[in-house]
Amino acid sequence: MTHVAIIMDGNGRWATARGRPREFGHRQGAESVRHVVEAAPDLGIGTVTLYAFSSDNWHRPAAEVTVLMKLFRRYLKSETAELVRNGVRLRVVGRRDRLDQQLVRAIERSEEATSGGTRLLLRLAVDYSARDLLVEAVRRAATAPDVERNSLANLLGQAMHGGGPAPDVDLLIRTGGEQRLSDFLLWECAYAELYFTPVMWPDFGAAELAEAVREFRSRHRRYGRVAVAS
Repeated sequence: MTHVAIIMDGNGRWATARGRPREFGHRQGAESVRHVVEAAPDLGIGTVTLYAFSSDNWHRPAAEVTVLMKLFRRYLKSETAELVRNGVRLRVVGRRDRLDQQLVRAIERSEEATSGGTRLLLRLAVDYSARDLLVEAVRRAATAPDVERNSLANLLGQAMHGGGPAPDVDLLIRTGGEQRLSDFLLWECAYAELYFTPVMWPDFGAAELAEAVREFRSRHRRYGRVAVAS
């Protein structure tokens, strides 16, 4: 099954262009999460990883960070039952020691409630930094001199909440027109196909996801090998 990772970009710019506060864009972005999660399984997607809050996002204005954390708690409260009904398992990856303890407990409750889901794995990256995880994995590897790719992937999984190594990313989507990875799943994206779209995240829905998947299916992935003529 395909693993799609999405950098959800453009919420603030989308709201500003409409003369609304950035908070309005973040609220609308939460609606896009729902649309993507609902559409993903029928497109052959088994795992979706959404970049919800990077470790560098702590440098944003405190008021905006507070809004984002409140929206995250609200999403967990309002969507958990729907995730259970739709067979979606939720895992939150990234640091938790800097999150409010009420939010951490809400995460744990949602993860437990959705643990039986088999139709889709939804991973939300919160306080996530791929570089920090690589540093932590290397520290752990210092006591394992025979480390190699698979064992380092396991160490990366141990270094973050969410349990175990993440599957390699097949398709990385970034909305909002920017064309960079921004410290997201650097190890897992080694052979990911990259898809950049000018569509802002609040306008990204099932149709836009389907178009990205169609583009992905049309590409030839050689993993460094030479294409064999048919």
